[in-house]
Amino acid sequence: MDYGKFKYEQNKKQQKARRKQHTSQLKEVKMRPKIETHDYEFKVGHAREFLLHHDKVKFTVTFRGREMAHQDSGRRLLARAVKDLEDIGQIENPARMEGRNMVLLMVPRAAPVKPKATPAASAGKQESAKPKPSEAKPEPSKP
Repeated sequence: MDYGKFKYEQNKKQQKARRKQHTSQLKEVKMRPKIETHDYEFKVGHAREFLLHHDKVKFTVTFRGREMAHQDSGRRLLARAVKDLEDIGQIENPARMEGRNMVLLMVPRAAPVKPKATPAASAGKQESAKPKPSEAKPEPSKP
């Protein structure tokens, strides 16, 4: 066997494997405690895309001036973001204060969590869609 050819093929296999690898990046989503609904949804939508691409997401809530007295609103905002993204992401570092910023780090889940449908609820939907034979009304006869 030709050793040079073997080494060349091994090198090519390693290059191909490296090409297909995805290196996880850290993406940051910055918010303020008084964020409007549409702005919040827009930013959480971007965070969802980042998590779906297997990147980590760092949420930063910046407080200015008197907002520092209302850190609970920032915690509620981050809790809401976590709740909205819990199907595809999980918390790596919980919310904590770093100076005037509250920071939370989320990572993608290994497998997305699907909401479980109860068997009774799914059976109820199937039954209601089909009329029961006893409920079918007979057509009136014409004289």
